[in-house]
Amino acid sequence: MKKIVNFNKGFIPCTIISALVIVAGIVGFFVKGVNLGLDYKPGLIEEVRVANPVAEITYAGSAKMAVELSGGQMDVIISGVGATNETRSFNFLEYTTVDSLAAEVNKIEDVTMTVKNGSYATTSLFLNSIATTQLTTSPLYIYPAGTSSVSIDDLRKSLGENGIDIKQLGNGDSASYQIRMGVTADAAQESLQDSVNTKLYNAFGKENVAVVKTDFIGSSMSNSTTIKSIIMFACVILLIFIYAAIRFHWDFALGSVIALLHDTLIMFTFIIWTQMEFSTTVLAAVLTIVGYSINATVVILDRIRYNLKYMTEAKTFKEILNKSLSDTLVRSILTTVTTLFAVISLYVFTTGSIKDFALALIVGLISGMYSSIFISSAFIAACRKNWRPEYGVHHSLKTVKSE
Repeated sequence: MKKIVNFNKGFIPCTIISALVIVAGIVGFFVKGVNLGLDYKPGLIEEVRVANPVAEITYAGSAKMAVELSGGQMDVIISGVGATNETRSFNFLEYTTVDSLAAEVNKIEDVTMTVKNGSYATTSLFLNSIATTQLTTSPLYIYPAGTSSVSIDDLRKSLGENGIDIKQLGNGDSASYQIRMGVTADAAQESLQDSVNTKLYNAFGKENVAVVKTDFIGSSMSNSTTIKSIIMFACVILLIFIYAAIRFHWDFALGSVIALLHDTLIMFTFIIWTQMEFSTTVLAAVLTIVGYSINATVVILDRIRYNLKYMTEAKTFKEILNKSLSDTLVRSILTTVTTLFAVISLYVFTTGSIKDFALALIVGLISGMYSSIFISSAFIAACRKNWRPEYGVHHSLKTVKSE
């Protein structure tokens, strides 16, 4: 016969410990605050490449002239008063190198395309899109893809570490870099962009820095993201409560929701006191744990319901609860440990936001197993402290039949 562990003896101590940890998290919220990521506060997102330009284009005429580059061709758009409105296209299948392209572009009146390295294939060219595509006497640079010689460490060194997140997009000499930086007020956005670009220009040379894309996250957008995240979490909790109430009973459902809220608050306590950046990746970890924890809790609740039906000799609900928790203990431990193996590997062998994601999962997995055994069960035991065998058997049979 399988040994039955008296888990009910740990309900009150574990509840007190959890309450103290959660209170510490609430205190930390007011003392230290949450280290919000750039998804939840206004800031700058800029994608850059660092490469030597292969050509530059200038225009000295009076018409309006713009350039567009795609993977298959270059378009020179001519417009304005006194000019013939037209678009001249140069297909890269015909003009395969920078030299051959420049020779044809220079046939346009008042347009000068100066070649710095003419051997590159035209299919791998891109413009500095932050700069206007309008041609003037100031040069518009054209860059070759696949020639970046800088690393993410070089960019961090040039920009400094304070409040800046840098993510590498792509590999090797084809890499570009996403720079994210928060601001305290929307009015500071332009100066922030100038500050970031000036540091890059000073480190690598102005003509060698191609700003591929720039976006600003305003305070209204960041607030909207925060509100949507809260609403999404609340909807998840509500749907889980409805599911558990339909499948089991209201006290089972409420106990499972309390366990989920417990796990979430424990994770937030950890996030607050470690000052881990709270980003959408960490939010994904929280929602992942919500799903994992309810699965572990449902297994236990299902066993409790089964034992309510067949343990007719039980005199107290605590006997049924201890038997159910003992029956599922090995499964709970093995499931958590095997999942932890994968998550710990993710934590050890990754960096950046994925590392934070894995660390949050580790805390949540341990908390999820603990809450499924001690927190949700403690609440259900408190709700059924006056349980009687006759009522319990009759009620459980009625519940099973109705399902």
